[in-house]
Amino acid sequence: MTRVIVAARRSISRAGLESVVHSSPALELVRSLDFALLLNHADSADLQADVLLLEAGDMQPDRVPLLAGLPLPAVLLIDMPDPALVSAALAAGIRGVLSRDATPEEIEAAVQAVSVGLVVVGGAELPALLPQAHPISGVLAEPLSEREIEVLELLAEGLSNKLIAYQLSISEHTVKTHVASILGKLGAASRTEAVSQAIRRGLVKL
Repeated sequence: MTRVIVAARRSISRAGLESVVHSSPALELVRSLDFALLLNHADSADLQADVLLLEAGDMQPDRVPLLAGLPLPAVLLIDMPDPALVSAALAAGIRGVLSRDATPEEIEAAVQAVSVGLVVVGGAELPALLPQAHPISGVLAEPLSEREIEVLELLAEGLSNKLIAYQLSISEHTVKTHVASILGKLGAASRTEAVSQAIRRGLVKL
């Protein structure tokens, strides 16, 4: 169970995020508070949870550094895929950036991914962040198997090993084996790097 603290500027936004958390059997709502209150208590010991789920309204890029130093990994919902805003959020230590229009399933997957140390950028936000990215040319020395491609696609969605195992009806140990093989074949040092390479090689699409 991933414990979540919700913070938003508007009460209606908080209510919507609370509903997303309550509707997921994998998430537990610990607290819900005003965004300004969160910033005022960023170092408070009573922020005991696994992930912060934030909605900052129309925050401008130059205000995002206020989020630096949050005591928990955070997923930030933004109004639009503005490259300056996405870059500023990641530079401030935000682990996940999604559109406010993200589905409950996308939000849940991002929260779960961030809770295990991954960085998540929504499909709509990624092109804005990496407008100059070009596909990597060349064929892999050892191609990925069909099962590894399936695992890689779920990694790109931000799913944990446990959720991937559930989706594919295989053991979590088998998932770990596939992930290790994927990293080796792609020459990646992390799951995040593997997904980034896979996207640029055209192996998976967000």
